[in-house]
Amino acid sequence: MKMMYSSRRKPVLYFKEEKRFLSGKCTVYKLFGLCMVLLLVSLLWLQLSCSGEMSATTRQDRRPPQQQPAPPCPAADSQASAADDPSWGPHKLALIVPFRERFDELLAFVPFMHAFLNKKKIRHKIVVINQVDHYRFNRASLINVGYLESGNDTDYLAMHDVDLLPLNDALDYGFPDDGPFHVASPELHPLYHYKTYVGGILLLTKKHYHMCNGMSNRFWGWGREDDEFYRRLRKAELQLFRPTGITTGYKTFLHIHDSAWRKRDQKRVAAQKQEQFKVDQEGGLTNLRYQVASRQELTIGGAPCTVINTKLECDQSLTPWCLLA
Repeated sequence: MKMMYSSRRKPVLYFKEEKRFLSGKCTVYKLFGLCMVLLLVSLLWLQLSCSGEMSATTRQDRRPPQQQPAPPCPAADSQASAADDPSWGPHKLALIVPFRERFDELLAFVPFMHAFLNKKKIRHKIVVINQVDHYRFNRASLINVGYLESGNDTDYLAMHDVDLLPLNDALDYGFPDDGPFHVASPELHPLYHYKTYVGGILLLTKKHYHMCNGMSNRFWGWGREDDEFYRRLRKAELQLFRPTGITTGYKTFLHIHDSAWRKRDQKRVAAQKQEQFKVDQEGGLTNLRYQVASRQELTIGGAPCTVINTKLECDQSLTPWCLLA
């Protein structure tokens, strides 16, 4: 039986040993005894094997059934959604930002304004209208595009410069039900102080903006579109409102534009110098021509915004100054 313990043994040696074992005096009694011993060993081994299997089965049967893991609990919102919080009010602001190539200012503007408006519980979405054509910058046309592309989920808009940040929490960005509300009033704006100024930051309901037919599309380059829009407000008989009780004066806003590094396009081409002081009687939303090249949903510093890459179109027979000579 040594073969059971060593696989290195060759069969020849095994048979030789077996031969020696059977040689000599081999009686019937010896053979019978040997068989009985082998039989008892086999029975004992069989009993032990069966007992082990039955014991293992018994232990397994007695083991308590495994419970299925409970499904994970949904994570609780750390803050109630603004859409479900009545204290935020029913209105939603479309913050329209006419834009071209001022990425450093945009990186500061979007997270700052998102936090500022959230603090005031103003439902909002920031819509950046990025001009990607080869024409000169047209702030008024981009605001018109923002009005049309801002969606039906907003009911008022802010015409907002990207380089102007409000520093006073008392400034009102709420729904301007009574009429257009000029947040960056001449008494507060750090640069422009004439009475008819309506630029920088102006809030209007979409209804009031439509009553003005939007802004004129004739102003390519920098400046003068706000002055023309002031005349539209008067023509539509809309009363203009401005902040009261603000004591921070010209420190109410932070103007982050670096005029030394980023020059404004103040050139006046062809008849533009004469035309810039005229009222555009027919132009506005009704004759705006543009294409949306693409639309991107971005997050800047944790703040969401929509960037609409826009190609404006220019009728050079009407405004040849859309291109620099």
